[in-house]
Amino acid sequence: MRFPVTPDGKYFVVRGRLWRMANPNLPDEQRQELVRQLMSARRSVGAAQKNGDPDALAVARADVDRAKRALGERGPVWWADGDPDLNRKMARSTQYAAWYENQTER
Repeated sequence: MRFPVTPDGKYFVVRGRLWRMANPNLPDEQRQELVRQLMSARRSVGAAQKNGDPDALAVARADVDRAKRALGERGPVWWADGDPDLNRKMARSTQYAAWYENQTER
């Protein structure tokens, strides 16, 4: 399933909420390795939850956070135009409201 991406490429939208895209300036090999690490960490989160292991869960969640920060999905924004970070905001209450309305009418 493809989610709509804002015209500036900074966010994708899921159920009306903006989620920050990975930094498109990352070299492809680096991005692929970081995505591999992220997926592995997410699997570890699931395993720790299934096993009821709070220590392993904390480590796995820290690994997820580290990978997402390296990808540019969390932490300092990767763009330099001065726009604020709107991650997790509802699209309808941001500068993307008109664009998003057009996306949902399709």
